[in-house]
Amino acid sequence: MAQSLPTATRTAAPPAWKGHSVLLLCFLTIVFDGYDLVIYGSTIPSILKYQEWGLTTAEAGMIGSLALVGMLLGTMSVGMLTDRLGRRRIMLASITMFSICMLLTAFAPSAEIFGGLRFLTGLGLGGVVATCIALTVEYARKERRQIANALMFSGYSVGGVGASLLAINLLQHVEFRWLYAIGALPLVTLLPVAWKLLPESVAYLARTGRTAEAEATAERFGLIYSDIVSTEDKGSAHAAGKSSLRTIFTRKFLLSTILFALANFCGLLLVYGLNTWLPQIMRQAGYNLGDSLTFLLVLNAGAIIGSISASMVADRIGIKKVVTASFLLAFFAILMLTLQLPLALLLVIVAFAGLGSVGTQILVGGYCATHYPQSLSATALSWSLGVGRIGAICGPIIGGAVASLAFGWQMNFYMFAIFAVVGAVVVFAVPRRLHP
Repeated sequence: MAQSLPTATRTAAPPAWKGHSVLLLCFLTIVFDGYDLVIYGSTIPSILKYQEWGLTTAEAGMIGSLALVGMLLGTMSVGMLTDRLGRRRIMLASITMFSICMLLTAFAPSAEIFGGLRFLTGLGLGGVVATCIALTVEYARKERRQIANALMFSGYSVGGVGASLLAINLLQHVEFRWLYAIGALPLVTLLPVAWKLLPESVAYLARTGRTAEAEATAERFGLIYSDIVSTEDKGSAHAAGKSSLRTIFTRKFLLSTILFALANFCGLLLVYGLNTWLPQIMRQAGYNLGDSLTFLLVLNAGAIIGSISASMVADRIGIKKVVTASFLLAFFAILMLTLQLPLALLLVIVAFAGLGSVGTQILVGGYCATHYPQSLSATALSWSLGVGRIGAICGPIIGGAVASLAFGWQMNFYMFAIFAVVGAVVVFAVPRRLHP
């Protein structure tokens, strides 16, 4: 009778959920993550005109990728560090690092130092993405994890919209450096609040033998402990002392691990390729600076609305179907951007492209986080996002290279569309998850 009580309690009177603070803190962190990355695309037209540096489009694309190289290294490190330090410490350290580096970037005296600081900023940003996804999913109700992740990760697009709006309104009046200084605000706003309110991961506490603290934390936030620390977690090789990184490469998880890395490669290539080069591509297509930056704003606004709506559908019909469909939507929307259509219609298509690129990447992260047991989710996310960062690096580089050639501005869109199709095929091939 005692063993059946949790099930009865779960169906009749679940505890009141109190994870709002975790969701909000992760959301705000990702807002600044989105701002710090999208601001480069917003300022590229101004940087290319900055005569003291004399950058070419190919060189600008290379600098755009330096932050993403940093994110690759930062993200890959998180999987190993969270096993030792926990998710809370990683989050706080990462916020501190990217905020300080953004402030220093505003005072960079040369293009070389500017690029180096973008790399260091990426190291800090790489630490927060996988950590935020893992904490958000863990501190959400099991049946609402996809919508919680989408709400949290919509912060990336909110930050992107903020970067676009500030660029539209400020770049005509101030130097681009001021927009980088704004990226340091988390140091004095977000960090003190996160230090006080952000809890440690329940799965981490349980894995390190602090079971009583893990159970108390789950109860304090209105979570069902067995939804976070499953029987499989307790009996897995990982829980017995083996590395979580080794576990995700065992035969049981190997195919999923490879496919999620490929899906993140395609998704992040689309996200950072479009966010870096969309304003410049549209300028080449004949639009003025204001309209070109508006395209970037609409791209991220479409991702906010679309990803939240898609995640609500995913919680009902399954995340795999929705992610596959979203990649295909990106393919058709990006192809349509090559057509000479009225501005209003193009803006609508860009909004759908935002869902299919930025929005799809949000859904891929949520899919990966819920595909693995919670004890493995941070490591699986770190690995797949880390490999995916290669796609993020390639996006700006390829975009810059294509933009410098005489193939026409449409060629960039054709290239992005191809990767959207590949992403759909890869996600469709992900096997059924192997845990409850």
